Amino acid sequence: MDTTNCFHCGNEIIKKDEILFDEKKFCCNGCKTVYEIFTSNDLSCYYDFQASPGATPLDIKGKYDFLDDEKIVTKLLEFEENSTHIVSLYIPHIHCSSCIWILENLQRLQPGISTSQVNFPEKKVRINYNPETTNLKQIVERLCAIGYEPYISLDNYDEVKKVVDRSLIYKIGVAFFCFGNIMLLSFPEYFEVQEFWINQYRGFFRWLIFAISLPTFFYSASGYYVSAYKSIKSKMLNIDIPIALGIVIMFIRSTVDIIFDYGQGFFDSMAGLIFFMLLGKLFQQKTYNFLSFERDYKSYFPIAITKILNDKTEIPVQIYDIKKGDRLLIRNQELIPVDGILISGDASIDYSFVTGEAVAIEKKSGDKIFAGGKQVGKVIEMEVLFSVSQSYLTQLWSNDVFQKKVDIKHKTITDRISRYFTPALLGLSVVAFLYWIFIDTDTAFNVFTAILIVACPCALALTAPFTLGNVLRIMGRRKLYLKNATVIEQLAKVDTIVFDKTGTITTNKKTSITYEGEVLTDFDLKLLNSALRGSNHPLSRRLYEFIPRKEIREPSHFEEIIGKGIYATFDDDTIKLGSSQFLQHMSENTHKKTKVHVEINGVYKGSYVFNNQYRVGLEQLFEKLSKNYKLIILSGDNDGERRILEKMLPEKTILVFNQKPEQKLDFIENLQKEGHNVMMVGDGLNDAGALAKSNIGISISENVNVFSPACDGILDASMFDRIAFFMNFSKNAMKTIYMSFGLSLLYNVVGLSFAVTGNLLPIVAAIIMPLSTVTIVSFVTIMSNYFARNFKK
Repeated sequence: MDTTNCFHCGNEIIKKDEILFDEKKFCCNGCKTVYEIFTSNDLSCYYDFQASPGATPLDIKGKYDFLDDEKIVTKLLEFEENSTHIVSLYIPHIHCSSCIWILENLQRLQPGISTSQVNFPEKKVRINYNPETTNLKQIVERLCAIGYEPYISLDNYDEVKKVVDRSLIYKIGVAFFCFGNIMLLSFPEYFEVQEFWINQYRGFFRWLIFAISLPTFFYSASGYYVSAYKSIKSKMLNIDIPIALGIVIMFIRSTVDIIFDYGQGFFDSMAGLIFFMLLGKLFQQKTYNFLSFERDYKSYFPIAITKILNDKTEIPVQIYDIKKGDRLLIRNQELIPVDGILISGDASIDYSFVTGEAVAIEKKSGDKIFAGGKQVGKVIEMEVLFSVSQSYLTQLWSNDVFQKKVDIKHKTITDRISRYFTPALLGLSVVAFLYWIFIDTDTAFNVFTAILIVACPCALALTAPFTLGNVLRIMGRRKLYLKNATVIEQLAKVDTIVFDKTGTITTNKKTSITYEGEVLTDFDLKLLNSALRGSNHPLSRRLYEFIPRKEIREPSHFEEIIGKGIYATFDDDTIKLGSSQFLQHMSENTHKKTKVHVEINGVYKGSYVFNNQYRVGLEQLFEKLSKNYKLIILSGDNDGERRILEKMLPEKTILVFNQKPEQKLDFIENLQKEGHNVMMVGDGLNDAGALAKSNIGISISENVNVFSPACDGILDASMFDRIAFFMNFSKNAMKTIYMSFGLSLLYNVVGLSFAVTGNLLPIVAAIIMPLSTVTIVSFVTIMSNYFARNFKK
């Protein structure tokens, strides 16, 4: 088939359907219109940065009418004054330099906008505009017209402006400044240069070093003192106790050395260690903050909906203002925000996010419809039964068991080791002090302080943060975004992996379609094409995209019966598409497959069968995982594809179907009672309870920035076949930590052998301590990158 690509969006188009304008080819009038907008405003440079960077604009009639409500707009604004309004809008389509360029030139497209600035990592644009010239609705509609529709949800309306905590950044900055200057001033003493000016000002430089070290000691290291105090108060021993004690002893001994002219002290080592430990803490905390791991229904509910008044007037109202008895208008692809009764005709509701069922459910007038479903097809009207806070979806999400709890019993690997390291270090220092006190008092105090200084577990404390921080970074680059470093430790312990089916091991973007029956002629396909073209049902749209393009005929009569099918007349020819009941053709459906039957001029031709398209690499992934893990498919869908899955997947894979959200949660809980460490991989609200209950919950997402339930990690769907790599990588990360612990302890043994014998010279401590830190950081970085090399295998 002769195809080409759209100049604007890059989508493949059929040669005879293409639209030519200005010697360029477009797939639709929408893309052509965007091109015209850009060229007429002298913004054609948009296409110079990247080929086909745009997106096809969608029809948004009435979708953003709620932005006429000043109360709603006020809640969305970051800043509001008479002539200046500032708003930040999340735009999922931002993906390249062309996007940044056009969005930062909005003032040339929309009068009233003074500046617009893009935050690329967060996919947000911050717009400064004059409300006297334009308004937020006009700006949003302009963005939609050029293919950059913003994503505005109820979560934006309720969002509390967060205060960014930059204290750790400030502490690192202070520690780095002090460390650098102290090291610079300390070099002459390291080499014991006997030069007149150095000898003359040695005392001055030592006291200057002391002064520079004070901000690091009192401000930068304050977090360790607080943590150590809280640990002692709660009668627990964590790694921060010997760290805090080592820093304090280092500072006191260094001060004593300067006062009594024993030497220059350890201020350089102290500042350096504080800096590196804070850097490790930042490295570990620097996870992917643009992702939300604690989302709820507000993240995808609309801010407002259309309400029908008694006089048939349609007005946008806030979701929270909806009351029982109100009449609502729900358009195509709009989310149903509350439970209610369907009033107008029939409807087709997609509940895939709530139930996991991929096929839309047909509803008739008078049927009850629930919040969370998406209306597919024509406009419908409904009467409200409950407010948002009382709807089924809200109550389901608010259930305690559906919230991901923090496992307070789980200790990090560093905490577990510190339980033994801390008392051993303190015990050794006391024993050495008691031994030397009867021999030489001065040596006893030197040995006591030297042990606490050289054995300060800074390298030990840096091992886990730098390893796990680097692993977080590597996994993030490979599109697995974890909530925190603790998740990596938990991943390494998993022995059972539970997968949801619909949307997890299958993809919603692709559906395998096969035809069964009499061969269709070109004439039959023309009628089929023409009939499907007028339908907006999801199965009709998929089928229309699937069958070969033929000449389109305008029907003399067209009727779509919701829940049944399509009836169309073309002069003397008729065609019926839909269910077997609609065509009065009873066919076997033992596998419960979704079918669209075809009848032309009263003769039954056959049916198109819709099968779920499984993700690429599914069989190979399960084969790899089956060697080390217990595998389970836990689905809310029916068992129509059991036979297919049994053939595809390893024999040991357990298949469980027809599971409601509560049943999935109970299933996970029973596995844990049997002693299994469970990882759940799912995608929708029907998996939320299981994701929360499992030891590790990973949410599969076609778009990581839009919506996923509360979880421990978000995996881009394109990386689904790499789950085995991520599981193995987490185990190798723990191996790296254990190896680096051994390396760190080796340094401590060397340093302690000098300290216990009373032979620890300042130069030895100055070399061993920074060297151990640099070695550990380099080692864990190299090893974690080494283990990551198998990603493509």
